[in-house]
Amino acid sequence: MIHRHLNHQDFTLAAIDDLIARGRRSDWAELYRALLADPAVAAKVLQVCAPKIVDPYAQRYHFWNGYVSRRRA
Repeated sequence: MIHRHLNHQDFTLAAIDDLIARGRRSDWAELYRALLADPAVAAKVLQVCAPKIVDPYAQRYHFWNGYVSRRRA
């Protein structure tokens, strides 16, 4: 996914937030592969999701938070 406000394609906190908020299925597949390849990405996903899961309507963040949490258990 090309991030409209970022000039790189790394999995930074801002990039992960953008992927979760605006990404499509193919973008999520890319994030999934990054999670499998690098455990640090999983920690970043949890960090991005933490402040947003208080909103019951932030379903994308709930999904990724739950997925990573279950995967780490």
